[in-house]
Amino acid sequence: MLHPHDEAHAYKFCPTCGGALERKLLKATEPERLVCSKCGFVFYLDPKIAVGTIIRAMSGRIVLVKRAIDPGYGLWVFPGGYVDRGEPLTAAAIREAREECGLDVRLDGLVNIYSYAGRAPVIIVYAATMMSGELATDDEGLEIREFSLDEIPWDDLAFRSTREALRDYIDGRSVAPA
Repeated sequence: MLHPHDEAHAYKFCPTCGGALERKLLKATEPERLVCSKCGFVFYLDPKIAVGTIIRAMSGRIVLVKRAIDPGYGLWVFPGGYVDRGEPLTAAAIREAREECGLDVRLDGLVNIYSYAGRAPVIIVYAATMMSGELATDDEGLEIREFSLDEIPWDDLAFRSTREALRDYIDGRSVAPA
C-alpha cells in the first residue's frame, strides 16, 4: 500500500527515461513505491513543507487572514504557505508574512511542527513579531485583521494545524530560536 498522501495515479511515466512506472514493494517495512520498469528509477512521493507565522502586531494582537482560495476559502488562518525547493524555512516564513499580510517580521521562536496521517503537508509554525509594514492582503486573502487572544474566531479557522498552533502559542509552547 502506498503512503496515504500518495498521488501515484497522477504519475505514469519515469521522469528520467520515460518508461512506465509500476508499484513495487521494495522493503517489507515500507509502503509500495513507484518504480520505472525500464531503468529502475524509484519515484519517491515526498511530503510538502509549509511554514506559518503567528504574528504579534504592535497593538499586541495577532494577525489573521481570511482565505480567498481553497482549501479553506472564507476561513481564517495565520499567514503561511509552501516552502520553495532550496529555500531556508525561516526565509520562507518571513517571505510568506510579507506576501500575505504586508508585514516585515522578526521570528521569535518555533511554536511547533504539525503533521497528520493521510495529509501531505508538514506545517512548521513560528511565533513572530511585527517590525514594520502596513496590513494588506494579496490575492490569496479576502480580509486581514488583528485579533486579541479572546477574539480568535475558533469556529471559523481553516485548518486543524491553525487551531492547534494557536492553542500552543497561547499556552506558551514555543522554542526560542537558536
